Amino acid sequence: MLTWSFNLLNPKMFPTAKSPLFYFNSLLQQVGEVGLLFFETFKNLFKKPWEKKIFIQQLEEIGVRSLPVVSLTAAFGGLVFGLQTYVGFHRYIGPGSETYGGPIISLGLSKELIPILVGLMVSGRVGSAIAAEIGTMKITEQIDALFSLGADPTRYLVVPRTLASLIMLPCLTIYGDIIGMAAGFFYNTYLMGVNRVLYIQNTLLYMELWDIMSGLIKAAVFGVIIALIGCWQGLRTEGGAEGVGRATTRTVVIASILILIVNFFLSMALPADI
Repeated sequence: MLTWSFNLLNPKMFPTAKSPLFYFNSLLQQVGEVGLLFFETFKNLFKKPWEKKIFIQQLEEIGVRSLPVVSLTAAFGGLVFGLQTYVGFHRYIGPGSETYGGPIISLGLSKELIPILVGLMVSGRVGSAIAAEIGTMKITEQIDALFSLGADPTRYLVVPRTLASLIMLPCLTIYGDIIGMAAGFFYNTYLMGVNRVLYIQNTLLYMELWDIMSGLIKAAVFGVIIALIGCWQGLRTEGGAEGVGRATTRTVVIASILILIVNFFLSMALPADI
């Protein structure tokens, strides 16, 4: 007859729950780490020599190789937004009012939808790649080798990626704006028969340059967030291949959440028009 005995007083069976103060201190520590990394990156941004070769490689990696996913995302985002705008005008205002959907589509895409979609897509594609690359260097002691050679890992690894992301995210956003607006125009005018001349006329009448510029400002901030979070998670990677996987996952989750949070506060802070 088998007998089972349990030591109910064994503390390993009932691990002590961590207090909220522990999580708060951990949050402050992580915010401090990101803040210090941002400060070091900004300081090294103006120091020579610059890593031009790595910078150009990152421009290609972040910008050129993200064009396919940005194209698909912006195109179908514009189509869906155009569809819902047409339905709203046709149902609640009446036939003929659909020509006023052009400025609404352009405004919504350029100020909110395209910057967010581009940021989320790039954080999933580029942010995870940055974290995986730097994390692999960390666990294979390549970063320690940089220290031993007298090189600054921040200047060599973080600065080129952050600067490239800062430049390419607004460029991708402009490209996404063009694709999204063209998709909305195509749906309304070619598929639903909206008057093309009035659609374009209303869009040019109510659309302002600041609407596009505000989206580009958001995109630049998102680019810095993606690069810094990816580099930060890569530099603190530990635990072998499993640690690299955790770093990439955390990068995508943290960067995506920060993009949505920061977008709200930037929308409140930036003026509606100038």
